[in-house]
Amino acid sequence: MLEHLFGSRTRVKLLHLFLQHPDEPYFVRELTRRIDTQINAVRREIQNLVEVGLIVEGEAPDEEAGEKRPGLKRKYYIANKHFPLFHEVRALLLKAHVFLERRLDQDIAKLGDVRYLAFLGAFMGLRNQPVDVFIVGSVDEAKLSKLMEEAGKELDFEINYSCLSLQDYKYRKEIADRFVSSMLMAPKQVVINKIDEKDTF
Repeated sequence: MLEHLFGSRTRVKLLHLFLQHPDEPYFVRELTRRIDTQINAVRREIQNLVEVGLIVEGEAPDEEAGEKRPGLKRKYYIANKHFPLFHEVRALLLKAHVFLERRLDQDIAKLGDVRYLAFLGAFMGLRNQPVDVFIVGSVDEAKLSKLMEEAGKELDFEINYSCLSLQDYKYRKEIADRFVSSMLMAPKQVVINKIDEKDTF
């Protein structure tokens, strides 16, 4: 489904790789191995992304050339973190994958009585945040932990999550607990909200 939003499956795979590892340079043949796609398709989509400005091209010495061809360089490609919509595109791609392909929200909802579910942090394009998924309700903790671990491996980053019982959430909200207040203030996408209106965010 994501290829309908972003043009092709090869482009989706490349975007995911570059945007999840923005400091890592890649050579074309390395990219073909990483995303398991034909080299011509990779070259075509790389050119499209360079023209848009989302990735940039550089050159590095070809270590495989050895002493026979000194000075030979190979082109590599790396994410352009100065692209005006870099964080927005990364967040959009991630949310599209989570909600359209992975259906992570639905998988979480099946784990018990989920009264509130919000995606924050990395899912909003904000890395290094304390929480990426916030849940209020009663769920199977072991299954939730396994689900988050599997989803993290698939998405290529560790998902930080927090799950509070409804009673704990209400109490901590009443005493203006710093953690709950930070969840209230943080940019987020609320997927489930079944808490009484007086207790909503």
